[in-house]
Amino acid sequence: MSSTIDAPADRPAAPRAVVAARNGVAVVFALNGLAVGTWFSRVPAVREALELSAGRLGLLLLAMSAGAVLAMPFAGLVTQRLGPARTVAGSVLFVAFGTVVAGLSAGLLGSVAGVALGLFAFGYGSGTCDVAMNVEGAAVEKRLGRTILPRFHAAWSLGTVAGAGIGAGAARLGVPVGAHLPALAAVVLVGTLLGVRAFLPAPAEADGPADPAARRRALLATWREPRTLLIGLLVLVMAFTEGSANDWLAVAFVDGYGVSEAVGATVFGVFVVGMTLGRTAGTLAIDRWGRVPVLFGTIGLAAAGAALAVLAGSGPLAVVGVACWGVGASLGFPVGMSAAADDEDQAPARVSVVAVIGYTAFLGGPPLLGFLGDHLGTLHALGVVPLLLVPTLALVPVLRPPAR
Repeated sequence: MSSTIDAPADRPAAPRAVVAARNGVAVVFALNGLAVGTWFSRVPAVREALELSAGRLGLLLLAMSAGAVLAMPFAGLVTQRLGPARTVAGSVLFVAFGTVVAGLSAGLLGSVAGVALGLFAFGYGSGTCDVAMNVEGAAVEKRLGRTILPRFHAAWSLGTVAGAGIGAGAARLGVPVGAHLPALAAVVLVGTLLGVRAFLPAPAEADGPADPAARRRALLATWREPRTLLIGLLVLVMAFTEGSANDWLAVAFVDGYGVSEAVGATVFGVFVVGMTLGRTAGTLAIDRWGRVPVLFGTIGLAAAGAALAVLAGSGPLAVVGVACWGVGASLGFPVGMSAAADDEDQAPARVSVVAVIGYTAFLGGPPLLGFLGDHLGTLHALGVVPLLLVPTLALVPVLRPPAR
Protein backbone atom coordinates (compact mmCIF):
# COMPACT_ATOMS: atom_id res chain seq x y z
CA MET A 1 0.00 0.00 0.00
CA SER A 2 1.32 3.42 -0.91
CA SER A 3 2.33 5.73 1.90
CA THR A 4 0.52 8.66 0.35
CA ILE A 5 -2.77 9.29 -1.35
CA ASP A 6 -3.46 6.53 -3.84
CA ALA A 7 -4.30 7.84 -7.29
CA PRO A 8 -4.91 6.15 -10.62
CA ALA A 9 -2.22 6.13 -13.26
CA ASP A 10 -4.41 8.26 -15.54
CA ARG A 11 -4.89 10.93 -12.88
CA PRO A 12 -6.23 14.14 -14.50
CA ALA A 13 -4.07 17.22 -14.65
CA ALA A 14 -4.09 19.33 -11.52
CA PRO A 15 -6.03 22.60 -11.63
CA ARG A 16 -3.98 25.63 -12.60
CA ALA A 17 -4.31 27.16 -9.12
CA VAL A 18 -2.84 24.03 -7.51
CA VAL A 19 0.07 24.02 -9.96
CA ALA A 20 0.69 27.70 -9.23
CA ALA A 21 0.57 26.99 -5.49
CA ARG A 22 3.03 24.11 -5.96
CA ASN A 23 5.44 26.47 -7.69
CA GLY A 24 4.97 29.17 -5.07
CA VAL A 25 5.65 26.74 -2.23
CA ALA A 26 8.78 25.50 -4.01
CA VAL A 27 10.04 29.08 -4.33
CA VAL A 28 9.47 29.76 -0.63
CA PHE A 29 11.26 26.55 0.38
CA ALA A 30 14.18 27.33 -1.94
CA LEU A 31 14.64 30.86 -0.66
CA ASN A 32 14.47 29.73 2.96
CA GLY A 33 17.17 27.20 2.13
CA LEU A 34 19.21 29.88 0.38
CA ALA A 35 19.20 31.97 3.55
CA VAL A 36 20.15 29.03 5.78
CA GLY A 37 22.81 27.66 3.43
CA THR A 38 24.43 31.06 3.01
CA TRP A 39 24.65 31.57 6.76
CA PHE A 40 26.11 28.15 7.54
CA SER A 41 28.66 28.39 4.73
CA ARG A 42 30.00 31.57 6.36
CA VAL A 43 30.17 30.18 9.91
CA PRO A 44 33.97 29.63 9.67
CA ALA A 45 34.40 33.28 8.63
CA VAL A 46 32.21 34.45 11.51
CA ARG A 47 34.15 32.27 13.94
CA GLU A 48 37.39 33.78 12.66
CA ALA A 49 36.08 37.35 12.84
CA LEU A 50 34.83 36.91 16.40
CA GLU A 51 37.76 34.67 17.50
CA LEU A 52 35.50 32.02 19.02
CA SER A 53 36.39 28.61 20.40
CA ALA A 54 34.29 25.59 19.42
CA GLY A 55 32.39 25.81 22.70
CA ARG A 56 31.62 29.51 22.36
CA LEU A 57 30.63 29.05 18.73
CA GLY A 58 28.20 26.33 19.80
CA LEU A 59 26.63 28.70 22.31
CA LEU A 60 26.35 31.41 19.67
CA LEU A 61 24.62 29.05 17.23
CA LEU A 62 22.22 28.20 20.03
CA ALA A 63 20.64 31.65 19.58
CA MET A 64 19.20 30.66 16.20
CA SER A 65 17.83 27.41 17.58
CA ALA A 66 16.35 29.20 20.60
CA GLY A 67 14.47 31.58 18.33
CA ALA A 68 13.11 28.71 16.24
CA VAL A 69 12.03 26.63 19.24
CA LEU A 70 10.34 29.64 20.85
CA ALA A 71 8.37 30.23 17.65
CA MET A 72 7.23 26.64 17.16
CA PRO A 73 4.58 26.29 19.92
CA PHE A 74 2.69 29.27 18.49
CA ALA A 75 3.35 28.70 14.79
CA GLY A 76 0.48 26.24 14.39
CA LEU A 77 -2.00 28.61 16.02
CA VAL A 78 -0.72 31.54 13.96
CA THR A 79 -0.99 29.50 10.77
CA GLN A 80 -4.56 28.49 11.61
CA ARG A 81 -5.45 32.09 12.44
CA LEU A 82 -3.77 33.88 9.51
CA GLY A 83 -3.38 31.14 6.94
CA PRO A 84 -0.03 29.91 5.57
CA ALA A 85 0.46 32.77 3.07
CA ARG A 86 0.23 35.61 5.58
CA THR A 87 2.20 33.64 8.16
CA VAL A 88 5.08 33.08 5.74
CA ALA A 89 4.99 36.72 4.61
CA GLY A 90 5.26 37.91 8.20
CA SER A 91 7.95 35.44 9.19
CA VAL A 92 10.28 36.34 6.31
CA LEU A 93 10.52 39.86 7.72
CA PHE A 94 12.18 38.36 10.81
CA VAL A 95 14.48 36.24 8.65
CA ALA A 96 15.62 39.24 6.60
CA PHE A 97 16.09 41.44 9.66
CA GLY A 98 18.09 38.76 11.48
CA THR A 99 20.32 38.08 8.48
CA VAL A 100 21.18 41.76 8.13
CA VAL A 101 21.88 42.21 11.84
CA ALA A 102 24.04 39.07 12.06
CA GLY A 103 26.04 40.04 8.97
CA LEU A 104 26.70 43.61 10.06
CA SER A 105 27.47 42.60 13.65
CA ALA A 106 30.04 40.00 12.59
CA GLY A 107 31.56 41.81 9.63
CA LEU A 108 31.61 45.43 10.77
CA LEU A 109 31.05 45.59 14.53
CA GLY A 110 32.71 42.41 15.78
CA SER A 111 29.84 42.04 18.24
CA VAL A 112 28.96 38.59 19.54
CA ALA A 113 25.81 39.98 21.16
CA GLY A 114 24.72 41.54 17.87
CA VAL A 115 25.22 38.28 16.00
CA ALA A 116 23.25 36.43 18.68
CA LEU A 117 20.37 38.91 18.34
CA GLY A 118 20.38 38.51 14.58
CA LEU A 119 20.44 34.73 14.80
CA PHE A 120 17.58 34.74 17.30
CA ALA A 121 15.41 36.80 14.94
CA PHE A 122 16.49 34.62 12.01
CA GLY A 123 15.55 31.48 13.95
CA TYR A 124 12.21 32.89 15.10
CA GLY A 125 11.21 33.79 11.58
CA SER A 126 12.55 30.60 10.05
CA GLY A 127 10.80 28.44 12.68
CA THR A 128 7.45 30.07 12.05
CA CYS A 129 7.95 29.87 8.30
CA ASP A 130 8.90 26.20 8.59
CA VAL A 131 5.55 25.20 10.08
CA ALA A 132 3.49 27.38 7.72
CA MET A 133 5.22 26.30 4.51
CA ASN A 134 5.02 22.63 5.50
CA VAL A 135 1.29 22.97 6.19
CA GLU A 136 0.84 24.61 2.78
CA GLY A 137 3.03 21.97 1.13
CA ALA A 138 0.99 19.16 2.69
CA ALA A 139 -2.24 20.77 1.46
CA VAL A 140 -0.83 20.96 -2.07
CA GLU A 141 0.33 17.33 -1.78
CA LYS A 142 -3.21 16.24 -0.91
CA ARG A 143 -4.66 18.06 -3.90
CA LEU A 144 -2.07 16.66 -6.29
CA GLY A 145 -2.69 13.12 -5.02
CA ARG A 146 0.98 12.07 -4.99
CA THR A 147 4.09 12.48 -2.87
CA ILE A 148 5.45 15.98 -3.33
CA LEU A 149 6.51 17.27 0.11
CA PRO A 150 10.05 15.79 -0.09
CA ARG A 151 10.48 17.65 -3.37
CA PHE A 152 9.65 20.90 -1.64
CA HIS A 153 12.37 20.01 0.83
CA ALA A 154 14.56 19.22 -2.18
CA ALA A 155 13.92 22.79 -3.31
CA TRP A 156 15.02 23.87 0.16
CA SER A 157 18.17 21.79 -0.29
CA LEU A 158 18.77 23.31 -3.73
CA GLY A 159 18.57 26.66 -2.01
CA THR A 160 21.17 25.55 0.51
CA VAL A 161 23.36 24.26 -2.36
CA ALA A 162 23.15 27.67 -3.97
CA GLY A 163 23.82 29.34 -0.63
CA ALA A 164 26.79 27.09 0.06
CA GLY A 165 28.16 27.70 -3.42
CA ILE A 166 27.78 31.45 -3.13
CA GLY A 167 29.29 31.30 0.35
CA ALA A 168 32.28 29.30 -0.87
CA GLY A 169 32.80 31.78 -3.70
CA ALA A 170 32.47 34.73 -1.34
CA ALA A 171 34.98 33.16 1.05
CA ARG A 172 37.44 32.50 -1.78
CA LEU A 173 37.10 36.08 -3.06
CA GLY A 174 37.32 37.55 0.43
CA VAL A 175 33.85 39.13 0.37
CA PRO A 176 33.09 40.23 3.95
CA VAL A 177 30.03 38.81 5.66
CA GLY A 178 28.94 42.37 6.41
CA ALA A 179 28.27 42.89 2.70
CA HIS A 180 27.34 39.34 1.72
CA LEU A 181 24.57 38.61 4.22
CA PRO A 182 22.58 41.89 3.86
CA ALA A 183 22.51 41.47 0.07
CA LEU A 184 21.25 37.92 0.51
CA ALA A 185 18.53 39.12 2.90
CA ALA A 186 17.10 41.47 0.25
CA VAL A 187 16.85 38.64 -2.30
CA VAL A 188 15.12 36.31 0.16
CA LEU A 189 12.64 38.96 1.32
CA VAL A 190 11.49 40.05 -2.13
CA GLY A 191 11.38 36.52 -3.59
CA THR A 192 9.37 35.09 -0.68
CA LEU A 193 6.79 37.88 -0.76
CA LEU A 194 6.28 37.15 -4.46
CA GLY A 195 6.09 33.38 -3.89
CA VAL A 196 3.32 33.47 -1.28
CA ARG A 197 1.02 35.26 -3.70
CA ALA A 198 0.47 31.89 -5.44
CA PHE A 199 -0.47 29.95 -2.27
CA LEU A 200 -3.85 28.24 -2.04
CA PRO A 201 -6.67 30.41 -0.65
CA ALA A 202 -6.76 30.26 3.13
CA PRO A 203 -9.66 28.25 4.57
CA ALA A 204 -12.56 30.33 5.80
CA GLU A 205 -11.83 29.62 9.45
CA ALA A 206 -8.38 31.18 9.10
CA ASP A 207 -10.04 34.60 8.70
CA GLY A 208 -11.47 34.68 12.20
CA PRO A 209 -11.75 31.74 14.59
CA ALA A 210 -14.97 31.65 16.57
CA ASP A 211 -13.33 30.16 19.65
CA PRO A 212 -9.56 30.72 20.01
CA ALA A 213 -9.63 28.91 23.36
CA ALA A 214 -10.93 25.80 21.61
CA ARG A 215 -7.99 25.97 19.20
CA ARG A 216 -5.56 26.11 22.10
CA ARG A 217 -7.26 23.14 23.77
CA ALA A 218 -7.08 21.18 20.53
CA LEU A 219 -3.35 21.94 20.25
CA LEU A 220 -2.77 20.78 23.83
CA ALA A 221 -4.69 17.58 23.10
CA THR A 222 -2.35 16.92 20.19
CA TRP A 223 0.52 16.69 22.68
CA ARG A 224 -1.13 13.55 24.10
CA GLU A 225 -1.30 11.65 20.79
CA PRO A 226 1.23 8.78 20.86
CA ARG A 227 1.70 8.63 17.08
CA THR A 228 2.33 12.37 16.83
CA LEU A 229 4.87 12.26 19.67
CA LEU A 230 6.72 9.29 18.17
CA ILE A 231 6.86 11.00 14.79
CA GLY A 232 8.27 14.02 16.59
CA LEU A 233 10.95 11.90 18.22
CA LEU A 234 11.99 10.46 14.87
CA VAL A 235 12.05 13.94 13.35
CA LEU A 236 14.16 15.13 16.30
CA VAL A 237 16.90 12.62 15.51
CA MET A 238 16.73 13.36 11.79
CA ALA A 239 16.86 17.09 12.50
CA PHE A 240 19.95 16.50 14.64
CA THR A 241 21.46 14.42 11.84
CA GLU A 242 20.89 17.23 9.36
CA GLY A 243 21.56 20.12 11.72
CA SER A 244 24.86 18.76 12.99
CA ALA A 245 26.14 18.77 9.41
CA ASN A 246 24.76 22.25 8.80
CA ASP A 247 26.38 23.65 11.92
CA TRP A 248 29.67 21.78 12.07
CA LEU A 249 30.61 20.03 8.83
CA ALA A 250 32.58 22.91 7.28
CA VAL A 251 34.35 23.64 10.58
CA ALA A 252 35.00 19.93 11.25
CA PHE A 253 36.77 19.46 7.91
CA VAL A 254 38.80 22.63 8.42
CA ASP A 255 39.90 21.44 11.88
CA GLY A 256 39.96 17.67 11.37
CA TYR A 257 41.32 17.33 7.83
CA GLY A 258 43.29 20.57 7.61
CA VAL A 259 41.47 21.95 4.56
CA SER A 260 40.94 25.63 3.79
CA GLU A 261 37.80 27.55 4.71
CA ALA A 262 36.69 27.52 1.06
CA VAL A 263 37.15 23.73 0.82
CA GLY A 264 35.21 23.33 4.07
CA ALA A 265 32.31 25.28 2.55
CA THR A 266 32.55 23.08 -0.55
CA VAL A 267 32.30 19.92 1.57
CA PHE A 268 29.15 21.33 3.13
CA GLY A 269 27.94 21.82 -0.45
CA VAL A 270 28.52 18.10 -1.10
CA PHE A 271 26.28 17.31 1.84
CA VAL A 272 23.44 19.49 0.62
CA VAL A 273 23.80 18.14 -2.93
CA GLY A 274 23.30 14.67 -1.44
CA MET A 275 20.25 15.94 0.45
CA THR A 276 18.83 17.39 -2.75
CA LEU A 277 19.34 14.22 -4.78
CA GLY A 278 17.80 12.10 -2.03
CA ARG A 279 14.73 14.29 -1.77
CA THR A 280 14.25 14.45 -5.52
CA ALA A 281 14.52 10.70 -6.12
CA GLY A 282 12.92 9.83 -2.80
CA THR A 283 9.43 10.88 -3.89
CA LEU A 284 9.46 8.24 -6.64
CA ALA A 285 10.76 5.61 -4.22
CA ILE A 286 8.11 6.43 -1.61
CA ASP A 287 5.27 6.29 -4.13
CA ARG A 288 6.52 2.88 -5.28
CA TRP A 289 7.54 1.17 -2.03
CA GLY A 290 6.00 3.28 0.75
CA ARG A 291 7.39 5.38 3.56
CA VAL A 292 8.55 2.63 5.88
CA PRO A 293 10.86 0.56 3.61
CA VAL A 294 12.41 3.67 2.08
CA LEU A 295 13.10 5.28 5.47
CA PHE A 296 14.69 2.09 6.78
CA GLY A 297 17.15 2.24 3.89
CA THR A 298 17.92 5.95 4.00
CA ILE A 299 18.44 6.13 7.77
CA GLY A 300 20.83 3.18 7.58
CA LEU A 301 22.72 4.94 4.77
CA ALA A 302 22.96 8.13 6.83
CA ALA A 303 24.43 6.23 9.80
CA ALA A 304 27.05 4.55 7.60
CA GLY A 305 27.93 7.78 5.79
CA ALA A 306 28.33 9.83 8.97
CA ALA A 307 30.55 7.15 10.48
CA LEU A 308 32.71 7.11 7.34
CA ALA A 309 33.01 10.90 7.29
CA VAL A 310 34.33 10.89 10.86
CA LEU A 311 36.52 7.79 10.79
CA ALA A 312 37.86 7.68 7.22
CA GLY A 313 41.18 9.33 8.02
CA SER A 314 41.38 10.42 4.38
CA GLY A 315 39.80 13.60 3.07
CA PRO A 316 38.51 12.19 -0.27
CA LEU A 317 37.07 9.07 1.37
CA ALA A 318 35.46 11.22 4.06
CA VAL A 319 33.77 13.28 1.34
CA VAL A 320 32.19 10.06 0.02
CA GLY A 321 30.83 9.53 3.52
CA VAL A 322 29.48 13.10 3.54
CA ALA A 323 27.61 12.43 0.28
CA CYS A 324 26.06 9.25 1.72
CA TRP A 325 25.22 11.12 4.90
CA GLY A 326 23.39 13.76 2.87
CA VAL A 327 21.40 11.27 0.79
CA GLY A 328 20.52 9.21 3.86
CA ALA A 329 19.41 12.18 5.94
CA SER A 330 17.29 13.63 3.16
CA LEU A 331 13.86 12.10 3.75
CA GLY A 332 13.40 11.82 7.51
CA PHE A 333 12.35 15.41 8.17
CA PRO A 334 9.96 15.93 5.19
CA VAL A 335 8.38 12.49 5.47
CA GLY A 336 7.84 13.06 9.19
CA MET A 337 6.10 16.36 8.41
CA SER A 338 3.99 14.68 5.73
CA ALA A 339 3.02 11.92 8.18
CA ALA A 340 2.03 14.50 10.79
CA ALA A 341 -0.21 16.15 8.18
CA ASP A 342 -2.01 12.96 7.09
CA ASP A 343 -5.25 14.45 8.46
CA GLU A 344 -5.45 17.87 6.80
CA ASP A 345 -7.89 19.26 9.38
CA GLN A 346 -5.41 18.54 12.18
CA ALA A 347 -2.30 19.35 10.14
CA PRO A 348 -1.42 22.79 11.61
CA ALA A 349 -1.55 21.51 15.21
CA ARG A 350 0.24 18.23 14.54
CA VAL A 351 2.91 19.75 12.30
CA SER A 352 3.50 22.37 14.99
CA VAL A 353 3.95 19.70 17.68
CA VAL A 354 6.28 17.61 15.53
CA ALA A 355 8.24 20.74 14.63
CA VAL A 356 8.63 21.75 18.29
CA ILE A 357 10.00 18.31 19.16
CA GLY A 358 12.18 18.18 16.08
CA TYR A 359 13.64 21.64 16.54
CA THR A 360 14.74 20.71 20.03
CA ALA A 361 17.64 19.07 18.19
CA PHE A 362 18.67 22.48 16.86
CA LEU A 363 18.43 23.86 20.40
CA GLY A 364 20.48 21.16 22.10
CA GLY A 365 22.70 20.11 19.19
CA PRO A 366 25.06 23.11 18.88
CA PRO A 367 26.10 23.29 22.56
CA LEU A 368 26.35 19.47 22.81
CA LEU A 369 28.61 19.22 19.79
CA GLY A 370 30.52 22.33 20.86
CA PHE A 371 31.20 20.72 24.25
CA LEU A 372 32.28 17.47 22.63
CA GLY A 373 34.34 19.44 20.12
CA ASP A 374 36.30 21.12 22.90
CA HIS A 375 37.20 17.69 24.33
CA LEU A 376 37.35 15.40 21.29
CA GLY A 377 37.81 17.78 18.37
CA THR A 378 35.01 18.99 16.12
CA LEU A 379 35.38 16.12 13.63
CA HIS A 380 35.20 13.32 16.18
CA ALA A 381 32.31 15.04 17.99
CA LEU A 382 30.19 14.25 14.92
CA GLY A 383 30.54 10.55 15.77
CA VAL A 384 27.48 10.95 17.97
CA VAL A 385 25.32 11.12 14.81
CA PRO A 386 25.50 7.43 13.79
CA LEU A 387 25.15 6.42 17.44
CA LEU A 388 21.73 8.09 17.52
CA LEU A 389 20.58 6.95 14.09
CA VAL A 390 20.83 3.20 14.64
CA PRO A 391 18.21 2.93 17.45
CA THR A 392 15.99 5.39 15.57
CA LEU A 393 15.24 2.65 13.03
CA ALA A 394 12.78 1.24 15.57
CA LEU A 395 10.60 4.36 15.17
CA VAL A 396 10.20 4.15 11.40
CA PRO A 397 6.93 2.10 11.45
CA VAL A 398 5.05 5.04 13.05
CA LEU A 399 5.26 6.80 9.68
CA ARG A 400 2.79 4.34 8.19
CA PRO A 401 -0.46 6.21 7.44
CA PRO A 402 -3.32 5.49 9.86
CA ALA A 403 -6.13 3.29 8.58
CA ARG A 404 -8.83 5.26 6.78
